[in-house]
Amino acid sequence: MEQYRTNDRGWKSFFKTFAACLLAIIVITALMFTIFNGAIAGLTSDLMKSGSVQIPNNTILTINFSEISLNEQNMEVNPQVLLNSNGVDINTLGIWNIVNAIKCASYDDRVKFIYLRADGVQGGLSQVEEIRAALADFRKVSGKPVIAYFDNPSNGGYYLASVADKVYMTPHQGGMNTMVGISSQLIFLKDALDKLGINVQLIRHGKYKSAGEMFVRNSSSEANLEQNREMVASIWKTWSDEIAASRSISPEAFNAMIENLELNFPEDFLEKGLVDELMTKEELKLQLAKLSGKESWKQVKLTSIADYSTVMNTIDDKSKTKIAVIYANGEIVDGKGQTEVAGERFADMIAQIRNDKSIKAVVLRVNSPGGSVLGSEKIKAELDLLKGQKPLIASYGDYAASGGYWISNNCDYIFSNATTLTGSIGVFSMIPDFSKTVNDKLHINITPINSCKHGDMYGLMRPLDEQETAYMQASVEKIYDRFTTTVSEGRGVKKSYVDSIAQGRVWTGAQALELQLVDEIGTLDDAINYAALAAGEDDTLNNVQVVEYPRQPTLMETFMALLGNGGNTGEDSIIAEAEKAFGHWKNARSGKVYAAMPYRYTFR
Repeated sequence: MEQYRTNDRGWKSFFKTFAACLLAIIVITALMFTIFNGAIAGLTSDLMKSGSVQIPNNTILTINFSEISLNEQNMEVNPQVLLNSNGVDINTLGIWNIVNAIKCASYDDRVKFIYLRADGVQGGLSQVEEIRAALADFRKVSGKPVIAYFDNPSNGGYYLASVADKVYMTPHQGGMNTMVGISSQLIFLKDALDKLGINVQLIRHGKYKSAGEMFVRNSSSEANLEQNREMVASIWKTWSDEIAASRSISPEAFNAMIENLELNFPEDFLEKGLVDELMTKEELKLQLAKLSGKESWKQVKLTSIADYSTVMNTIDDKSKTKIAVIYANGEIVDGKGQTEVAGERFADMIAQIRNDKSIKAVVLRVNSPGGSVLGSEKIKAELDLLKGQKPLIASYGDYAASGGYWISNNCDYIFSNATTLTGSIGVFSMIPDFSKTVNDKLHINITPINSCKHGDMYGLMRPLDEQETAYMQASVEKIYDRFTTTVSEGRGVKKSYVDSIAQGRVWTGAQALELQLVDEIGTLDDAINYAALAAGEDDTLNNVQVVEYPRQPTLMETFMALLGNGGNTGEDSIIAEAEKAFGHWKNARSGKVYAAMPYRYTFR
């Protein structure tokens, strides 16, 4: 959260030059990779699909997670996924597009059932949670089955598969079972930084505000251990309880299987009741054909979730009630950058939505660990104005922490996934001192020339003195007070209560519900339905048109931006990518103050 600014043109020039060269090499490599693997042809065909895909009658809707990369919004191409695709045509699909497609399939007579290939899930905890909820609703509403199959069980893959009517597994040995529980690793760099002569000065409010702790400690504080243990336990309880319920076993029995490493071979999964049958892929094909009412696999018709989503999510009926979904996805920064949640860009966009009379309600989808205070304040100011004119509903993805919670706590109603990491109501500032590195390691001597006594306090070449530290601490305390006041007003609770659950502590959505930080455990689709009701529509499937913001870049815009030839978009993207890599080191020159969460959970 930016409080001070110095002239950083030199830094921007360095980052722009460095990143332009680096990213040009990456893009050229990616282009060569795609050419040799035929991916460009695949991408071209994808662009043409929306006008040519036909959904056949009696089709099986297939969701193969080895061919899907989950994202908050649909992307025409994701360069990172492209580089890791190994020639496989991977579609980067937005979470609502998938969920809405599954919902549409519930009422679509052409769809016989859903076939779920659960290996290779790529996405966040809450994204997987939302898809599982959509599959459960599909079964309940339609009465159609979901059939799941996997080779290599994993936490996320089996969590999804367990919701199915039938779960099948390969009988072949040699697969790797990574379904052994959820783990988080905390990394500490103080010893390494000491050897390099780098002294990181951390100024914060909140004993649980562990952002920056990795730079100033060589092991975790007790407070940080406490909150991480409780978060991991809460996430695992959500998943394990749902898995156990779906398989009609007790949570205690399921957890005993995991604790005692009783799930090693396919036979173990069958014996313990976690799968219904072991099948080869050929046997599975015969089973799917039988369920489709066909005599052979050749007669079976398949439709991928990517194709089905393209067809079902491109219907544009101007007579429908428009619900805007704003995706605050990524770190919050100030300015107008295109790659993150940029304060000025989002404020301008929210103002346009506020003034668009065709939009009747708004859903703010937050998937952010926080970031700049100034950027957060600009966004919140516009959201408060919007709330005065239209219903504003929040939906929390994997993260709605710190600055992410700052901008959204005043919404009319807040939906959170049970595994969302939220809260982190705290503030910190971090300024590294490289003087020992420069003097003792590099043997370079620097003499500052200041107009005023503290002119070089952000120069990174000396430690802060007592007065300067107090100056920074006062800023942190002021912002923390503003943060707790904002939450108190937004959630309608006493400020003293907010402080008691704040202190930078991160909670899961399940915990946040008990603490009154959110209103309901629910998905993005739940939030959209709630917004539609608030806008006066009670038939959300037929009468609502969802419009998504911000607009995602096209394939050409993505590559032009990476190459630095996309005008302001390209320059901002390059600088943002470089600054993301160097992060707080560069920002420390401006004395920035943050409300950010220091870690993110993934699963295997």
